[in-house]
Amino acid sequence: MPDSSNAVSAQDTLVRAACPHDCPDTCALLVTVRDGVAISVRGDPDHPTTHGALCAKVSRYTERTYHPDRLLQPMKRVGPKGSGQFAPVSWNEALDDIAERLKEIAARDPQAILPYSYGGTLGFVQSESMAARFFHKLGASLLDRTICSTAGEAGLKAVIGGKMGLDVEQFEHSKLILIWGSNSITSNLHFWTYAQRAKRNGAKLVCIDPWRNDTAEKCHDHVQLRPGTDAALAYALMHELIAHDWLDHDYISQHTVGFAALRERALEWPPERAAEVCGVPAEQIRQLARDYGTLTPAAIRMNYGLQRVRGGANAVRTIACLPALVGAWRHDAGGLLMSSSNHFAANGAALERPDLLAGRAPRTLNMVTIGDDLLRPGSAEFGPKVEAVIVYNSNPLAVAPEGNKVRAGFARDDLFTVVLEHFQTDTADYADYLLPATTQLEHLDVHKAYGHRYWMANNPAIAPLGQAKPNTEIFRLLAARMGYTEPCFAESDEQIAAQAIAPDPRNGGITWEQLRASGWAKLPGAAAPFAHGGFPTPSGKCEFWSQREADAGRDPLPEVLLPYESVASAPELATRYPLAMISPPARNFLNSSFVNVDSLRNLEGEPLLLLHPDDAVARGIADGQMVRTFNDRGATLTRARLSSRTRPGQIVALGIWWRKLSADGNNVNALTHQRLTDLGNGPCFYDCLVEVAAA
Repeated sequence: MPDSSNAVSAQDTLVRAACPHDCPDTCALLVTVRDGVAISVRGDPDHPTTHGALCAKVSRYTERTYHPDRLLQPMKRVGPKGSGQFAPVSWNEALDDIAERLKEIAARDPQAILPYSYGGTLGFVQSESMAARFFHKLGASLLDRTICSTAGEAGLKAVIGGKMGLDVEQFEHSKLILIWGSNSITSNLHFWTYAQRAKRNGAKLVCIDPWRNDTAEKCHDHVQLRPGTDAALAYALMHELIAHDWLDHDYISQHTVGFAALRERALEWPPERAAEVCGVPAEQIRQLARDYGTLTPAAIRMNYGLQRVRGGANAVRTIACLPALVGAWRHDAGGLLMSSSNHFAANGAALERPDLLAGRAPRTLNMVTIGDDLLRPGSAEFGPKVEAVIVYNSNPLAVAPEGNKVRAGFARDDLFTVVLEHFQTDTADYADYLLPATTQLEHLDVHKAYGHRYWMANNPAIAPLGQAKPNTEIFRLLAARMGYTEPCFAESDEQIAAQAIAPDPRNGGITWEQLRASGWAKLPGAAAPFAHGGFPTPSGKCEFWSQREADAGRDPLPEVLLPYESVASAPELATRYPLAMISPPARNFLNSSFVNVDSLRNLEGEPLLLLHPDDAVARGIADGQMVRTFNDRGATLTRARLSSRTRPGQIVALGIWWRKLSADGNNVNALTHQRLTDLGNGPCFYDCLVEVAAA
């Protein structure tokens, strides 16, 4: 265990590292090592966006790494699936048996094997490098990794060409900041620092979100709209910008496509109409439009909460039109930021080696529909029944929607499941083999960010604990047992890291060798990427009207698409399940990571449901009472907190708890559905009707 003293002595070693988790901040870390033990993890004070500060989660990273429940040796299931009963085995025994089982299945059809992974680490080396090579060579089914951000990505691509935007460091110079669909204090802490600097400099901060989260509490104004109505609000803002001529006609003329058509549709959305749809006062919409049209520079920080509904991609499309209308892109501190990913150039082909498919075209399964897909029989349309799943960097039993189906799928006796993990998660309980993986302190990696513009290096600070191995090494060993002899399967983590940074002008000549020594390096390029146009769209302009969308048979203009499940769009369903449910992350968890870290779980206490007092009175529910939340898909048992931070007719279920750590063995995803977003095939976690009753 780490020493309780975090004071740095002359004998200590300081290692440069990077936070691996699915967060836009991608912090630069300094790990203090004493006698081979990591005694502290802190933020690098010299890194401009980390500025020495870490969230509560990552500041406790040594607690996670040295947790007494760490998986430190391979384990084989000895009890029924889901029982969590395992016995230790050697690496040789585990890998030999896994390889034989995969060979047997692949001989029938390799597409019956499915990888399942996502953001347990965002590092290029330990995520989809050696693993992708392995599955490409095998010819396994491909996984459409859509569970987080693909709807927003599709929306941005349609309008501005990709995941790009203003430099987060410039927000401190903005005069108006719209924080749209984000609880930044919880999920984007270092952006919030810049927003606070702007606020001290006289900027106005407005939070647009269905619940009064911690961020909304600290903004000047909170627009508390109904879930899934963001596009209607954005169109009403456009209506007012046009009606009052708060427009940059020169920017529109030079750098946009389709303004006349957009204008016509926007004029169909006066504030009164949007107010009825969104559930906010029309005058509040007018004031927001007045601020956006007259305060310069104006910046929008979107996050991914708003795109986890049926019309999520079109909501992002609509919002993404706003900066070009007022010429906000002209300014370093204007425009919008949802993701900075496409400012970087990563060499995906070198990392993942799709050429190993050798002309084969395996089917692609969407990770959002894993519940249905594991329960499907083989068919001509679907392809072979899924016979094996290899899970790494993910915990689908906790995070995938319609969780009861996910659990039923993984409980199949004829499904062979291998899980690479740090801990015995909900998914690990259903594995046939558990393989112990290293944490970020124990392996090498290279990262880009999606909330700033710095490449980051992660140097291993300590030797792997117990028998844990990096993901790359596990897949190397499996590849050898499968008989794969291509040189790429022998490449070291160092060699893979060196391939990640593409020789592209966007990277400005940054190399892995430089990065490993310095810890981080910023991309070149202007803070305002579209000050003079140059959008990465087919036209080179901001596309209000999209020819690509028209060619695909879709609306070339952004649409207002209401949720699959809401009182307005599904009135019959709403008679049985009248409450809209959203499930934003708890402050001290990151998806399902950190839930088992004792100090963080103690801060959260237990699974909570925020219920408006009006809804509680109508149901005879008292504050602190255990309640049952349910719909046709499932039910959960949580403690109710009566709160005006949510709207009447809406509940907030903070997640994502491990099932096994909740009162009834379920979590919020027992209630969510597997239907997909309008574009991007993403999940609709915040598009869900339920009812609540006293337990």
